Amino acid sequence: MSEDENKNNDTLTENRRKVLRTGVAMGSMAATASMPFLSHIALGQDEEVVPFTDMEAFGTPPKQAGGVYFQNTAEIDSFYSPNSRFYVVQHYNQPEIDASNFRLNVTGLVNQELSLSLNDLKRYQKFEIDAGFECGGNTPRIFNGLIGNAKWGGVRLVDILEEAGLDRDGIEVVFYGADKGMERTRSDLDFDVEMAFGRSLHIDDALNPDIVLAYEMNGEPLPLFHGAPLRVVVPGYYGVCNVKWLSQIHIQDKRYMGRFMARDYVTLQKVDIGGEERWEERSVTKIHLKSSIIRVTKTGNDHNILGFVLNDGTPLRAVEVSIDGGPWQQAELDPRNTKYSWKLFNFNWQNTTPGEHTIVSRVIDVTGQVQATLEEMPEKPTRWENYWQFPRTVMIS
Repeated sequence: MSEDENKNNDTLTENRRKVLRTGVAMGSMAATASMPFLSHIALGQDEEVVPFTDMEAFGTPPKQAGGVYFQNTAEIDSFYSPNSRFYVVQHYNQPEIDASNFRLNVTGLVNQELSLSLNDLKRYQKFEIDAGFECGGNTPRIFNGLIGNAKWGGVRLVDILEEAGLDRDGIEVVFYGADKGMERTRSDLDFDVEMAFGRSLHIDDALNPDIVLAYEMNGEPLPLFHGAPLRVVVPGYYGVCNVKWLSQIHIQDKRYMGRFMARDYVTLQKVDIGGEERWEERSVTKIHLKSSIIRVTKTGNDHNILGFVLNDGTPLRAVEVSIDGGPWQQAELDPRNTKYSWKLFNFNWQNTTPGEHTIVSRVIDVTGQVQATLEEMPEKPTRWENYWQFPRTVMIS
């Protein structure tokens, strides 16, 4: 285990001790080191997009209740995703909650149960953090369009847990949304039950001081499609963990086994366990190390490659680009990148020649982990966690 990992574990342990005696130390948002960024994300006056040849023109789907919306990543033109373009996935209904009557209930193994209005939450010290994430089912088939990056504003989860005070038997923090749907049980009878969307965190993970109960998105009140009036944002985790329309936080002494924790958004993959090759099921949680090229532009005879990185917040060592299977060359990182934001990168492609070219990126973090190729990925029949290197093809005239 690295020195940074030891320090992080020590911090979480200390946070748990302090919450148990109803006090929490505040954490700070760390930023990743970055190199100078050569160009703006938005297109320059004389800059033109060079179309990918592996990507047919397509439109993004309309936003609709209970549906899925993704963006065309080639059109990303700002560090923060506009609220209207940040991806949306909804599994149940889309509740419309009157903010004036909203209550967040904190229940279970706490010293004092809470029922907090939106105004009550706004009396806590406001906390803002940049966090980008993708859907656990994001896929190259839609060119990784289930993605977004935003500045979230609200109250730290640890502030609420401090106010409630945790019982020492509590091991799981469950987040319930107000969105509900019918689920059929596996039984001798066809029996449907109404269930709320829910996800959970182990108490040690929940005490991360960067987790925010967000009522703002990019400086505006949280939009309806993104969980108004309140959602949880767990930086460094896939989107499914960031429960929208948050209505209840429940602390309990056993694992939470809801559909979207134990049966759906579960990765099945073949792994080596103590020398035995076994199929392992694992809930989708932290974002795997991933990069993707999203746009190539041309200004005169100069070409530029733009892409993004997503991960769990581990600092990066390098982002690299390879042209036509050639040597890996280092890209430059946007100085606005922060610990949990998406990390935009830029590569000045020199000495281009006419014809079709294959370009690909990879990212390496400070632990030495390298983004895998498709061939290096573990055998995995499920749709979740698609983080391999994503080659693109482009025609240079």
